[in-house]
Amino acid sequence: MRLLETVAAHEYGAPAKQLARETGLALPTTYHLLRTLVHEGYLSRDKGLFFLGEAAERLSSSGARQKRRSTVVDALARWRDTLGVPVYYAVYREGEIELMCVSDTPANPAVEEWADFRETGHAHAIGQCLLSQLDEEARRDHLDRYPVQALTPYTVRDNHSLLRRLERVRRMEPVTERQEYALGAVCAAIPLTLGTTAATMAISLPAHQEHRLLPAARQLQSEIGSLLGSLALSISM
Repeated sequence: MRLLETVAAHEYGAPAKQLARETGLALPTTYHLLRTLVHEGYLSRDKGLFFLGEAAERLSSSGARQKRRSTVVDALARWRDTLGVPVYYAVYREGEIELMCVSDTPANPAVEEWADFRETGHAHAIGQCLLSQLDEEARRDHLDRYPVQALTPYTVRDNHSLLRRLERVRRMEPVTERQEYALGAVCAAIPLTLGTTAATMAISLPAHQEHRLLPAARQLQSEIGSLLGSLALSISM
């Protein structure tokens, strides 16, 4: 590991003797380790100089993805604790709703996914918010694959009614639903601009705390800006 770190510090490569000196390893040991690392693909050798190899670059890329995910997870947990609500992060990718991360606590649990989240986008705030960001063709394609179905007495009744509702959603305004996906739960979702990808951050509350829903959503929306870069990169996770 010390050898890998030392090689990584030399953008233009370094010879074995210099690497041995900088790591404090005996030269024979350094040569043995370097040969092994080259053989395994963690280093490459060119004209007597050693560079990071493809395996090390893959490891670095994986570490960067984990760090980005950790940044998102930590931010959701911070907002969860500040607002006292479960916080959700989801994207619309390749025609599907993907719930990327949920942060909740025993005292403030997330809404139970009792019906497949991907297939019931018409009923929950996350799905409605994501669908509202798509063009009409993409919305209709989604509903052809996952048509509206009644989950509760409050669920929108048919595709036409849902499409009319989505057309009325104002840009960058929170999308709310009240007991449409699960009885006893209300939700709000905030649209996010992440390049060409539709994304959202959402919260949920028990129905008897509905008065807290929009104020909490507005507070979350005002603080999301600092995390947009990490959220955008997290799409590659």
